[in-house]
Amino acid sequence: MTSSAHAYLRYLRAAPRKTRAVADVIRGLSVSEAEAQLLLMSRSAAMPILKLLRSAAANARVVLKREPHALFVKEIRVDQGPKSKRWMPRARGAMSPIERKTSHVSIVLGMLAAPKPARFTIKEAVKPQEKTGGKKTGTREHDHVHEEREGQESEKRGFAKRVFRRKAV
Repeated sequence: MTSSAHAYLRYLRAAPRKTRAVADVIRGLSVSEAEAQLLLMSRSAAMPILKLLRSAAANARVVLKREPHALFVKEIRVDQGPKSKRWMPRARGAMSPIERKTSHVSIVLGMLAAPKPARFTIKEAVKPQEKTGGKKTGTREHDHVHEEREGQESEKRGFAKRVFRRKAV
C-alpha cells in the first residue's frame, strides 16, 4: 500500500514563476493549514491550487483511507507548460511578441507520523434556503423590478436615438 496520494493540474493559465510563489507557501504544511493559507491568498493561482489540494485530499480519502487532518503537503512541483505565442502590431510595421505561459502543477500528500489536531476548521459556504411560501414559481422574487428597469432603459435608448442621429433632418 502506498503512503501518498497524488493529484495533477495541467495547462493552468498562469505563469510558472507566479504559480511557484503560491506553491512555496504551502509546501510542508498540513492540509488544513495549506487550505487556510490558500483561501486567504489574493493571487490568481491560489484558487486552482486550492482546488487541486482538495482533489488530492479526496484521493487520499479513497486510496489511503485517511482523513485530511492526518495528511501534509509532501511535495508540490510547478513545471512549465506550453506557451501560446502571439504578436502585437507596433509602429512602422514592427511586431512585439506576446507569450501566454501555462503551468503544470503536481501535488503529493503524505501521511503525518503523529497527526496533530486541527487548529481550526474551514466551513463550506451554505446556500440560503429560498422563501417561496410552499410553492416554487420558477421566477425571481424581484422580476417586476427588472421589468421596470428594462422599460426605462428602452426609453433612454429611444431618447438617445432621437438626439444622436446619423443624418440631420
